[in-house]
Amino acid sequence: MIIEKFKNQIEILEDKISKSKKVKILPHYNPDGDAIGSALALFIILKKMGKDVEVISPSQFPGFLNFLPFANKINVIGKRREIDDNMFADVDLLIGVDFNSLGRLDRLKLAFENSSAYKIVIDHHPNPEQFSDLLISDTTRSSAAELIYDLIMATNLKNEFDKDVATNLYVGIMTDTGSFSYNSSSPKTFEIVGKLLEAGVEKDKVFDEVYNSFSFDRMRFKGHVMLNRMRIFPELKTGYIYITAEDRAEFNEKYGDTENFVNIPLSIEGIIFSAIFIERENFVKISFRSKGSFDVNKFAAKYFNGGGHINASGGESYDSIHETVKNFVSILDNYSNELKNYEF
Repeated sequence: MIIEKFKNQIEILEDKISKSKKVKILPHYNPDGDAIGSALALFIILKKMGKDVEVISPSQFPGFLNFLPFANKINVIGKRREIDDNMFADVDLLIGVDFNSLGRLDRLKLAFENSSAYKIVIDHHPNPEQFSDLLISDTTRSSAAELIYDLIMATNLKNEFDKDVATNLYVGIMTDTGSFSYNSSSPKTFEIVGKLLEAGVEKDKVFDEVYNSFSFDRMRFKGHVMLNRMRIFPELKTGYIYITAEDRAEFNEKYGDTENFVNIPLSIEGIIFSAIFIERENFVKISFRSKGSFDVNKFAAKYFNGGGHINASGGESYDSIHETVKNFVSILDNYSNELKNYEF
């Protein structure tokens, strides 16, 4: 039971929220559905409690999340905005969601460190760093949103729980599990999803907003990637995709357009390990996905300065995209026996 596991932390969480007046909620840089959904769920509840509360995102979030209740209230910092490293000087409480490293705040890192506000971090990633006053971390959870649901229900925050909160939490869980295809083997996850549906979540509408609301350019982009940028190694049960800066420009890429591209190779029969390499301004952004027990968290941490979960992780490289891909392919030799002999 979460109440027993985090009894002391929950009491502190409830007390600090109750006594706070001005609160800032921070998702991680390049926030996904879990980070945004978790942040907005807390925002709605604290707003209803009469708090002066704001969600501040270190960077833009995917456009397909704009439909979320109160998404238009998020203060997006962006790359070009100047940042005051003392911007949280008058804040009582800082709440970080869905990240385990201070570096994930990117340009908000110093402002977070400089603030004298009480700092709470709620997360589900392994090996969290200690940079807050209160850390509530549970790696058995599918998502931060799932953990936050239980925290809400274990405190007086539940008095403000409503359909809008439920919708944000549902999107957090749905997106962080790839529509319940990974990180979701616990019956507890589906028990919570059932409670969210009981609260009024319109799951079909939500699914359409997240997965069926892309631009024509994005669909052409996806077709190009599948035809020209995907490589499959059937004997290694592995596939990867690479996307160059030229590809992104040709198809007018918007933030979020490549979301879930990493899962494309996994839809091919027999493939259990997938990667995507995206050429960004100064580095190559990498995502990994897997099925079953092949641990991409360890893979990302060992070779690509990253981490995450057993079936979903990320990393980065500062080599060229072609050198990065070449390196990845050579690394696969180290896993040849494991991948060739993997059985579902």
